[in-house]
Amino acid sequence: MKKLAVLGSTGSIGQNTLEVVRQNPDKYSVFALAAYSKVEIIFKQCIEFNPSFVVLIKPEAANELAQMLTLANCTTQVLVGSSELDQLVAVSEVDVVVAAIVGGAGLSSTLAAARAGKTILLANKEALVMSGQIFIDEVKQNHAKLLPVDSEHNAIFQSLPLDYQTDYLHREITEFGVHSIVLTGSGGPFLNTPLAELSGKTPAQACKHPNWSMGQKISVDSATMMNKGLELIEACWLFGVKPDFVEVLIHPQSVIHSMVRYIDGSIMAQLGAPDMKTPIAHCLGFPRRINSGSEHFDFVQAGKFEFQAPDFERFPNLKLAQTAFYSGQEMTTVLNAANEVHVDAFLKGKISFTQISEYNQNIMEKLQPAKASDLDSIFAIDEEARATAQAGVRL
Repeated sequence: MKKLAVLGSTGSIGQNTLEVVRQNPDKYSVFALAAYSKVEIIFKQCIEFNPSFVVLIKPEAANELAQMLTLANCTTQVLVGSSELDQLVAVSEVDVVVAAIVGGAGLSSTLAAARAGKTILLANKEALVMSGQIFIDEVKQNHAKLLPVDSEHNAIFQSLPLDYQTDYLHREITEFGVHSIVLTGSGGPFLNTPLAELSGKTPAQACKHPNWSMGQKISVDSATMMNKGLELIEACWLFGVKPDFVEVLIHPQSVIHSMVRYIDGSIMAQLGAPDMKTPIAHCLGFPRRINSGSEHFDFVQAGKFEFQAPDFERFPNLKLAQTAFYSGQEMTTVLNAANEVHVDAFLKGKISFTQISEYNQNIMEKLQPAKASDLDSIFAIDEEARATAQAGVRL
């Protein structure tokens, strides 16, 4: 029986993780839950899973939750704040940390789990996009186990040899006959839109994804393919490769989640229905398979699969991500911060759709941050990039 700490339990990844736990009650128990402030959701989770601890970052929310749990005669102890969370993930009772807190807010606890040598199911992209070198170094030095939850990186991981998977952070991927990694993406809603029309696209149009409903920010990132650029950065850190080892391929159906090419011409792919319970279950059960509760993919109803190479003129953010990685974690932090500011500006009607990438490039060219060796330095770079970007669009 493995004991889990689910960080970000009220979000999509967290809730799907708990669904996989429901499917496997004999294999997993919930030792701790953590979220920012969603009291109603996490209260129900505490009643159902009866964790020993729950952490809410917002003090007012934590006080409200404590009162609700007392009235319900629930013995779960409520903790408050990020420092309490950092200490909690390191306790000996925790076997697995599901790192699914969104944004820079999840960096400290994810790094604390690495320092404690935990098994980390990574769904917080900022751990790699903002602090890739710092995080990977901590994982290696403390013999932590890192398993990628994001569907694309999990698909790459599943398509690699088991001998490599078991110690992949300490091995060279090319030693296992791997030629390259193929990272797939849908291409978003403007894949076939004439280039001359892109500047006039509205936030509503950018947020209308052809395959699924997502939040506004990630929907715009899909439309610019910045989401794929950030995933490329993550893949490079995870698998110890450079951007030229990663082939980005547009696959509008979003069924093949990613692939691996081998030197003998073979290609291994992972595909399935777009359900996050599948990669979560894979990571929880690794190296064995467990029931995820996901529906099986129907090939007959799926129709045809299409593929095409990305056009950097259409998707300049993808090229910016490649460039940023070669400059190091400091520049990827700059790009990530600038992009968040500029996407927000686009959603508020302050800049056009095509100006997102133009302004991102401007910030990258303007800032040359010093090398960072800790999270405080990373956060300082992030803050400077945001302030510079905000000044440029007058937010």
